Amino acid sequence: MGLIAFIFWLAVTGLVIGGLARLALPGPDPMGIGQTILVGLAGSFVGGIITSLIAGRNAWSFLVAVAVATGIVYVIRRSRGGSLFDPGTYQGRNR
Repeated sequence: MGLIAFIFWLAVTGLVIGGLARLALPGPDPMGIGQTILVGLAGSFVGGIITSLIAGRNAWSFLVAVAVATGIVYVIRRSRGGSLFDPGTYQGRNR
């Protein structure tokens, strides 16, 4: 597999896991597609480490990756002043 194909595969996997994580929490999240991919990739990385430490190779890493990515989305919501059901508002730039 070439480098470009591998990077494309990482982006698709990150988008799927990040999208499922965003769907797991109720309410809209003001995130772009790039942020969703990054949340999914972070969830995949941490979930892969957790499952490899506990159960060996790729036992149930997809489910753990979605759970970790959901936790990351929740932490992002809390940093914006939101809660479990309210995404909060971003106070960064004025648009």
